[in-house]
Amino acid sequence: MEDRVREEKMQAFGRLLDVMDELREKCPWDRKQTNESLRSNTIEETYELCEALIRDDNEEIKKELGDLLLHIVFYAKIGEEKGTFDIKAVCDTLCDKLIYRHPHVFGDDHADTASKVEQSWEQLKLKEKGGNKTVLEGVPVSLPSIVKAHRIQDKARNVGFDWEEREQVWEKVREEFQELESEINRMDTDQMEAEFGDLFFSLINAARLYKINPDNALERTNQKFIRRFNYLEAYAVRTGRSLKEMDLKEMDDKWNEAKDRENTLG
Repeated sequence: MEDRVREEKMQAFGRLLDVMDELREKCPWDRKQTNESLRSNTIEETYELCEALIRDDNEEIKKELGDLLLHIVFYAKIGEEKGTFDIKAVCDTLCDKLIYRHPHVFGDDHADTASKVEQSWEQLKLKEKGGNKTVLEGVPVSLPSIVKAHRIQDKARNVGFDWEEREQVWEKVREEFQELESEINRMDTDQMEAEFGDLFFSLINAARLYKINPDNALERTNQKFIRRFNYLEAYAVRTGRSLKEMDLKEMDDKWNEAKDRENTLG
């Protein structure tokens, strides 16, 4: 049974490669694409997958995974045409890396917790040929700032640079907030920006220490704000007014009404 299912999976992937070959040969749009022309679409597809994951919509997750897989196969096809690499090389490189970075699975090392595995990864990455030369080198420059801060802190943790007790982070958060207040009182715009950054960084660090993904947490608040603001806006439309015609008290009342409604619905 397992062999049959595996064979079906291999056939499905082979079919995708065949479809990609035919599109690249016969479709004017697909034929003209390059790594650079696809790049922005790849970013968009990645965010669409993230959106489906946030909504936990399995049907959309399946669809968006397919769209992203198409891009992977597309880049591999372009690489094959250039004579630099193909999808086999992509898969082989990935498998070799996974085996190398999991000596506790494919070798004699022992790691019985996820934390120990992550610490091992960082050390192995530094030893890899063509790998990271420094601990933080593997953090992509183009990552969104919140995600990047979380990744930086996580990598530093894996080599022992972290608080001894997670409660200690709150002293740092309070310190950064006080420094921000001081710069606000001075109205030094440049230093205010710097201190806001330090405060955000310390809060992201606190989230990490308490095993909260800060990007997920902020997106949860974004979605909550959108729902409540949409409720407020719908009320304005029902009453034949624009939001600008409502005073702040009325807005606040409707905002709390939306909040209570969410709490009631659970």
